[in-house]
Amino acid sequence: MNKAIIAYIVSAATLIVAVWLGVSIGTVKIPVQTFWDSSDTTASNILWKIRMPRVILAGLVGASLAISGAAFQGLLKNPLADPYTLGVSSGASVGAVVTLFFGLSIPILGTYTLPVFSMAGAAVTMFLVISFAKLVDRSMKMETIILTGIIFGSFLGSVLSLMIALTGEELRQIISWLLGSVSMRGWNYILMVLPFVVIGSFILWLNRRELNAMLFGEERAHHLGVNVKRRKIMILLGGSILTGSAVAVSGTIGFVGLVVPHMTRLMWGSDHRHLLTLSFMNGASLLIICDLIARTIISPTELPVGVITAFIGAPVFAYIFYRQRRKGAM
Repeated sequence: MNKAIIAYIVSAATLIVAVWLGVSIGTVKIPVQTFWDSSDTTASNILWKIRMPRVILAGLVGASLAISGAAFQGLLKNPLADPYTLGVSSGASVGAVVTLFFGLSIPILGTYTLPVFSMAGAAVTMFLVISFAKLVDRSMKMETIILTGIIFGSFLGSVLSLMIALTGEELRQIISWLLGSVSMRGWNYILMVLPFVVIGSFILWLNRRELNAMLFGEERAHHLGVNVKRRKIMILLGGSILTGSAVAVSGTIGFVGLVVPHMTRLMWGSDHRHLLTLSFMNGASLLIICDLIARTIISPTELPVGVITAFIGAPVFAYIFYRQRRKGAM
């Protein structure tokens, strides 16, 4: 059987299992027949009003961050690139918190004001990181881009802290939001983020072959007929849309965009025709499982899901960095 087909089957099966575990496990166990039998009103309400929207939202956020990370890593030819390490998540958070801080609401956008401003923050940060890295080092080495992302992420983190300190009690809930959570969001959040997930993912998927060409270098990609500058803008735009919309509904959740594409690449190869879709599916599975752990490990108290992803992602980040440095030394 074709390796790609096996990869899709395994990823789809993992996602189905993750969804089932996410909706069935908790303080109240949900039996499988609740999906088609609503005679148990309590179980049915928990399933369709609490668990299912939470699981779907976690899946959409995880998928968005993972496919963005895969695209950024392919574009920059850098396994350490992801929305979190590049500072894009911090930029999206600043856009979202500024919206809440000033109570901004644009009549034309309505409920979409928050994700739009969050996406704008992500896009501006991505542009500044790449521009500054290129200014410092024309070759844009891996270390330069990562350090630039850390610098901008730290600065934007300070901006967030300042806004929270100035508001006092009014935005105290923002602190828990910034740690990353999909708790008690509901179906309206899914409807708010879904259009942006579809649009951003479609933009990246359209550039899957161009990402493959860019793995050989921009000059080679240009000789192969790729409009490198336009494709770069499209990929950065798609990644910013996905990151901004994810942060707008869940807060800052780190390392999903780093861990998932890297592990998927190790298991199934680096062909972006498959890597993007497989990362999308595996990112959804990972964040659903992480959210399940976050709400059950010290039940009835819930941990922010960002704490769980950081526990997983930080050691993986260290391993990838060590491996890249060893490879460079050799």
